[in-house]
Amino acid sequence: MKGKAKITSGTREWADHNVNCIKGCYNNCRYCYAKMMAKRFGRSTEETWRFMTVRREAVRKNYGKLSGRVMFPSSHDIFDFPHIKEACFTVMAKLLKSGNDLLITTKPRTSITREIDGLFSQCKERLQFRFTITSNDDELLSFWEPNAPSFRERMDSLKFAFERGYRTSVSIEPFLDYDPRALIETVEPYSTESIWIGKMNYIPDHNISENDSPWYNEARKNYEVGHLKDICNELEDFPKLRLKDSIRIKLDL
Repeated sequence: MKGKAKITSGTREWADHNVNCIKGCYNNCRYCYAKMMAKRFGRSTEETWRFMTVRREAVRKNYGKLSGRVMFPSSHDIFDFPHIKEACFTVMAKLLKSGNDLLITTKPRTSITREIDGLFSQCKERLQFRFTITSNDDELLSFWEPNAPSFRERMDSLKFAFERGYRTSVSIEPFLDYDPRALIETVEPYSTESIWIGKMNYIPDHNISENDSPWYNEARKNYEVGHLKDICNELEDFPKLRLKDSIRIKLDL
């Protein structure tokens, strides 16, 4: 893991620019920061966030060559719904046509990963996948990320992209397993660049149902300072591992 350095937070930690073309996200992850901000500023509600709408102005826009890397998307995902897929692929095509380096961040669906390969394999040198795989336990995934793909489907996408010769990396943010080592060991052989691990940024402590409370209580244990320090010490033998700002700030690293 890298040593102490000036901390860059948010999307700038991964890319110089971020582009989105959808409002809302069907994954409907309970910890989603974009959903939290949309609710705070009245752009969405807990009930409406999963119903996605295309931001037509973002799709119609002509994207020029931007300096540095572009992350797409950062506040939604890419889905197999025809109008969503069409919008996302249109924006990606424009960004690549202008010569941009593109970081595709997604909780991957195998069909989408294969279609990206079919459409954009000629731009392989300017594409990198960063797949979000937060646990190898589908029970945890189904609670925290209700409509996102299973662990197996995400691994299938990672292996496919790796075998097709793409640059691959993995985001384990937030890590949902108390001990993430087994997950890191599983994804490491198929990650050509880096494996990022981070904590959950927002865990509410009120308006939680009695049935859901145990899940939230267990999650809090994952991110206690002492436990985070233990994890950092135990994972020093993984040279590809990077700590997200959420952990580095918490531990003052």
